[in-house]
Amino acid sequence: MNNTIKIGIAFLMLLLAGTIAYDSTLPKPVNWNKTYSLRDKIPFGLYVFDHELTKTLPKSKVEKITVTPYEYYQLPSNYDTLTNEYKAKGTIMAISEYTNIDSESIKEICYYVSNGNSAFLSLKVMPQELLDTLRIKTKSAYKYTDTIYNWVANQKLGTQKYNLTEGMGNNYFTKYDTLSSSVLGFHSGDTSRVNFVKVNYRSGTFYLHLQPAAFTNIHLLKDNHHQYAEKVLSYVPPGKIFWFVKDQTGDIISKSPMRFILSQPALKWAWYLFLLGMLIFMVFNAKRKQRVVPIIMPLSNTTIDFTKSIGNLYYQEGDHDNIINKKIIYFLEKIRNEYLIDTGRLDDEFIKKLQHKSGKDLNDIKKAIFLINAHRKSPHSSIEEDLIQINNAIEKII
Repeated sequence: MNNTIKIGIAFLMLLLAGTIAYDSTLPKPVNWNKTYSLRDKIPFGLYVFDHELTKTLPKSKVEKITVTPYEYYQLPSNYDTLTNEYKAKGTIMAISEYTNIDSESIKEICYYVSNGNSAFLSLKVMPQELLDTLRIKTKSAYKYTDTIYNWVANQKLGTQKYNLTEGMGNNYFTKYDTLSSSVLGFHSGDTSRVNFVKVNYRSGTFYLHLQPAAFTNIHLLKDNHHQYAEKVLSYVPPGKIFWFVKDQTGDIISKSPMRFILSQPALKWAWYLFLLGMLIFMVFNAKRKQRVVPIIMPLSNTTIDFTKSIGNLYYQEGDHDNIINKKIIYFLEKIRNEYLIDTGRLDDEFIKKLQHKSGKDLNDIKKAIFLINAHRKSPHSSIEEDLIQINNAIEKII
């Protein structure tokens, strides 16, 4: 190993050590991703909500469901196919930034609620299929404001307005049936923007809430914001709660042996610098020691050379009759093998069969057969022109 390589390796090691030392002094950045995961302790996770839910709803028993509502309620233990009724009774609950409920599950939820059950859905964007079924419309105010107040309509729960800002949207209900719906909460500065409604659907009830961020870690731990979440949840009927948390449990773990290194910023960049240094080393080292690649000539096709030699021999000898006879033999042999036609008699019937099976032009076939028959009648009087004429006629067919 020469001195240049040693200096390069030493430089890379110093760069690696400096990068690790600098990165270790930096504060860990806050993850603001809106995961709504039950295991995430980041601002928009549901770790606190998950651990405090049983205390907030002491009269309810919570069951976490990790499949879709359609998959869950189609199980034999939950649905009686004979009576067409649900065995499971209670309240469906879903809390997420955006809906991850498929259309079949929406139909299943509506049917479940119509059988005397309830559903509490806190989603920033409600499924359009559900809104159409309940004849409800929503709207989003895109104007940004840092004073988004939220409060409940029932004054018995208090009249305080809570200034929830982080992660809160400006969505609100613009149309709902006042005969079957009740306003439960508002947001912004007045009562014109409804963000929480109760909708009676046949024998059951929907509770639709448009501010799911109120249940995330940042608001449950900030000031008195947890009071707003408690007031909203107070509308959930006591009893069994089926909390659908598909894709929110954080159970998806990488199986890569590098997962720990790649999860730590310092180790991750150290690994990347090591790979880059090794790549540079191999490129320059291989470039200096590359051997000359010898030129290997391809093998010649002796069959073609032999055929050309035989052809030239016949041509130089002027034995046109022999060449024509071999051409005719090859032509008829191919017709027998490819089209399965008897070549004993080259008459009109033969011409008709060959034309049907080959699809070639009838005049070309007649000309070729005529020349073959003519040659057979006078096989020793052929000249070069006859050879060319028969060859061209046969080539048009085969």
